Amino acid sequence: MLNQLQRDIITKAEEKGIHLIQLQFTDILGTLKNVSITLDYLPDVFEHGIMFDGSSILGFTRIHESDMYLFPDIHTFNIFPWKTESGDSIGRFICDVYTPNHQPFLGSPRSILKKVIAEAQAMDLTIFAGPEPEFFLFETDEDGNAKGVTQDRGGYFDLSPTDKGEAARNSIVKALEKMGFQIEASHHEVAPGQHEIDFRFADALTAADNLSTFKFVTKVVAKEHKLHATFIPKPIQGESGSGLHIHLSAFTEDVNVFYDPKDEDGLSKTARCFIGGLLEHGRAMTAITNPTINSYKRLVPGYEAPIDLTWSAQNRSSLIRIPSVRGNATRLEYRSPDPSANPYLALAVIIKAGLEGFKQKTNPPAQFREISYDLSLVNRQERGIENLPDSLKEALDALARDSVVQEALGDHIYKHFMQAKLIEWGIYRNQVHQWELDQYFTTL
Repeated sequence: MLNQLQRDIITKAEEKGIHLIQLQFTDILGTLKNVSITLDYLPDVFEHGIMFDGSSILGFTRIHESDMYLFPDIHTFNIFPWKTESGDSIGRFICDVYTPNHQPFLGSPRSILKKVIAEAQAMDLTIFAGPEPEFFLFETDEDGNAKGVTQDRGGYFDLSPTDKGEAARNSIVKALEKMGFQIEASHHEVAPGQHEIDFRFADALTAADNLSTFKFVTKVVAKEHKLHATFIPKPIQGESGSGLHIHLSAFTEDVNVFYDPKDEDGLSKTARCFIGGLLEHGRAMTAITNPTINSYKRLVPGYEAPIDLTWSAQNRSSLIRIPSVRGNATRLEYRSPDPSANPYLALAVIIKAGLEGFKQKTNPPAQFREISYDLSLVNRQERGIENLPDSLKEALDALARDSVVQEALGDHIYKHFMQAKLIEWGIYRNQVHQWELDQYFTTL
C-alpha cells in the first residue's frame, strides 16, 4: 500500500510527462551507479525495491551472496533539467541499499553515513555541512574527448563575458537551481579553467546527496557546452588544485552548540573538542577525504591547501579554519578534502572524528597563527606540529592504525576500501614515469 507522499510523487511525475525514472547510488569509491525504470513500475519498486547484482559493484558483495535491493528515498525525488532525445523528462531518486533480509547494507556508503548521523542524534546533535566543491573545465575535441587544454586562462574571481567557462558555470548554476539547490556563490577560481560553486548548508545526509548530484549535473551540463568537467584534485602541475572545503556546525534543536559568547574566540567547549577529534584522527581520515594518488599532489606547500594538523581563526594554511561569523552561524571549515572523495564516506569519518573528540573531551592544541609553509621540517618537529600524509600509502598506513575511523567505515567498507586502494598504490608504484626517464636516463 503506497503512502500519500509516494502517490503524490507518481501524480507529479505523470503531470511532468516523465516516462523514465533513474535510481542512483554510489559504490565505495563514490562512483555514481544507476538503473532506469519506467514510471509504470515505480509503485512496485516503492513497495518491494528492485533487485540488482551486488557482486558487480566495487566493494559490495561476493558472487554467492550477490542479491541486493534498491529502495528509493522518497525525499530525494527530483527532475533533471534536461530531456531525453524523444523529449521526455527524467525523474531521479537516490536509493538506499538493502540486503535480502531487509536490513540496511553496511557496504553502502549512504548507510554508513546514516549510521554516524544516528550516533550524533543519540547525543542530541544534528550536524550540518556546507561544501565548497571546485572543479576544472577542459576543452574537448570533435569527438567529445577531453584535451589537456583548459578553456580559459583566468584567475581568481575573473570575469569574461565571452568565456565559455563562465557560460558553462552559469548553466550549471541554473540547472542546479531548477533542481532545488540554493546556490550561495559561484566564481572562477585561482587556476586556469578552475571554478567553484557553493551551495547552501544542509543536514549531513542531504549535503552528501547534493554533492553526488552536483558532480553528475556538472559533467552533463559541461558536455552540453562541449567542455569536460573533471574533479581530479591536481590536473595541472604548478597550479592550484581543486579542494572540497567542508563547513561544519552542530545544533541541538535551534541552538548552535559551537558558539559561546563568553569565550574570547566565540567557540564553545563542544566546538573545541570537535576540533580536537578532527586533529587527532586527521591523518587517518585523509585516506578517505583525499583518496587518490593525485590527491597528494595538491597537499603541498604554497597553494592554500593544508599540509599540517593545525587550526586557526584566521590562517588559511591550517587544516581547520574558523570563519569570522558567530552566533548561530558559527562553524568550522575543514580544508583538506578534495572532490575525488566519496561524499558519504568523507562526511561519515569527519563527523565520527568530531563526535569522538566530543565524547573524549579532546582538547586541541593552541591555535597556529603563522603560515605553516614558512616553517622547516625541523622547526615543525620542534614545535610538535604533525603533518598530513605525503602520499596515499602513508594515509592508508595511518588508517590501518586508527580504530575510530575504521569503526566509522565499518568492517566491510574498511576492508574493501583498503584492498582497492592498496592495489591502486601498487600499480602506481610499479609504473616507470616520464619524470624518472627525464631525470635519470642520460645521467646514470
